[in-house]
Amino acid sequence: QVQLVESGGGLVQPGGSLRLSCAASGFTFSTYAMSWYRQAPGKERELVAAITTAGGSTNYADSVNGRFTISRDNAKKTVYLQMNSLKPEDTAVYYCNAQKLRFGVTYTYWGQGTQVTVSS
Repeated sequence: QVQLVESGGGLVQPGGSLRLSCAASGFTFSTYAMSWYRQAPGKERELVAAITTAGGSTNYADSVNGRFTISRDNAKKTVYLQMNSLKPEDTAVYYCNAQKLRFGVTYTYWGQGTQVTVSS
């Protein structure tokens, strides 16, 4: 019963901030790289941010680099996305993703998503 449950989405004004959380259960969280993806209306799903298993390395999409920060707490089995200086173009459904590679096979889990709307 693998679960990834996102929370923290909502409506925020341009320039504001939100902190998304993704609580994991049903798998060995500390062995999975974690990522946040988003999908805006009429657009393809895109990778927003990623973090390695122990949090030692992070990667960001150019569009959010410098504004967003991904982090994880393996003891709490939770990954976070701090979003600052939000823009209307950040409006999307944000999805939590867990991934690992084992013997040449990729294992991936997805959350149901949380809506982020940036509007005045």
